Amino acid sequence: MFEKILVANRGEIAVRIIRACRELDIRTVAVYSEADANSMHVQMADEAICIGPSPSNESYLKRDRIIGAAEIADVDAIHPGYGFLSEDARFAEVCESCNITFIGPGAQVMNTFGDKQTSRELATRANVAVPPGSDGMVEDEDTARRVAKEIGYPVMIKAVAGGGGRGMRVAHNDVSLLKGFHTARTEAEKAFGNGGVYIEKFIENPRHIEYQILGDTKGNIIHLGERDCSIQRRNQKLIEETPSPLMAKMPELRREMGEAALRIAHESGYVNAGTVEFVADDKGNYYFLEVNKRIQVEHPITEEVTGVDLVKAQIAVAMGEPLRISQEEVTFTGHAIECRINAENPYADFAPSPGRVEMYYAPGGKGVRLDSHVYAGYTVPPHYDSMVAKLITVGKDRREAIARMSRALSEYMITGIKTTIPFELAIMRDPNFRRGVYATNFIENMLANRRELIERDA
Repeated sequence: MFEKILVANRGEIAVRIIRACRELDIRTVAVYSEADANSMHVQMADEAICIGPSPSNESYLKRDRIIGAAEIADVDAIHPGYGFLSEDARFAEVCESCNITFIGPGAQVMNTFGDKQTSRELATRANVAVPPGSDGMVEDEDTARRVAKEIGYPVMIKAVAGGGGRGMRVAHNDVSLLKGFHTARTEAEKAFGNGGVYIEKFIENPRHIEYQILGDTKGNIIHLGERDCSIQRRNQKLIEETPSPLMAKMPELRREMGEAALRIAHESGYVNAGTVEFVADDKGNYYFLEVNKRIQVEHPITEEVTGVDLVKAQIAVAMGEPLRISQEEVTFTGHAIECRINAENPYADFAPSPGRVEMYYAPGGKGVRLDSHVYAGYTVPPHYDSMVAKLITVGKDRREAIARMSRALSEYMITGIKTTIPFELAIMRDPNFRRGVYATNFIENMLANRRELIERDA
């Protein structure tokens, strides 16, 4: 049994991990930057250690400072959450060398899925289709143009490291290819410390479907169903739901993709929590995209429909315990939706809106869950991801989950900063969303239609 865990993250995921540890009677150590001195996770943890200035590359991305804090606090394990060092194989190796358990997959698995070409090869061995694309990293403009010409426009430029929609750009011609190539590299370098990118065929009007996997050290691996993550802006997820409306029409596709996710997990010898991501269309075609080697932002909706506490499961697996549930025992009840509440102005191209929260009133009631680190008087710093909360609603079916989300969003009041709340409320009321008819370009089209209406009425 772990006695003390260091949480190598911030914001709502740090709070989420601390809460799970409290229920397991495990002491926690928070690390924080100077900008996060008054953050909720610092106040909730049993101990807290400052690890550097506000920029993440001087604090949350500093392996040596986090390891130093872990050694000072004499912890048994480190939980990396998501983002930052959560998919850093070198960090996992350093933890192991210091006799500190890394709560996540091992370095070897991270390296496998951290290299996009290697992961595509693994998926192929597992008999799972992959989109056509470059053989490894694309180093220069000439190579980028050659690859794009070979596979045909449109193409997707993607960072070889990290996730969360950063370092990704769609290109429809040579001009947008070169612009996207340099923008994606710069963005990836800033976010992950690795500016490498690769190119693959962009599937038009796709659904972004992911499967939650969980494996133990005994060779047992299960999946906990799919999540539909197609409501995105700038290739970053905004709203997720489970089960997928697409799968409701194609139960056979749900089974096939679940089996494909398990084959990939078994082929890699995956341990701990992860997510196998696919792109799918309404004809039943699907392709492997990547494996996210960590807990996902959207994990709460899976927890709500399966009853499995994923963070506690991560900790149990890291302690060497076997999974407590088999694939046959996994059951799904109801429908769950998550809205990521971001400090952004959605009607100004989702421009960040950091600042001091003046008033904060959280929604509640039956079927409503809120994961957040924000409170009245809290200052949202400009240095990190703009998400300030995750609002989750659960219903006996999709209609009830949407109705509860609409009600909860209308109750949620945050003043002093702009948020995505009114925009997400508009999505809940959109007839196409309510019918479950959408793709990853849903928000783009929705905003374009809004601008057309404004111009027409002007």
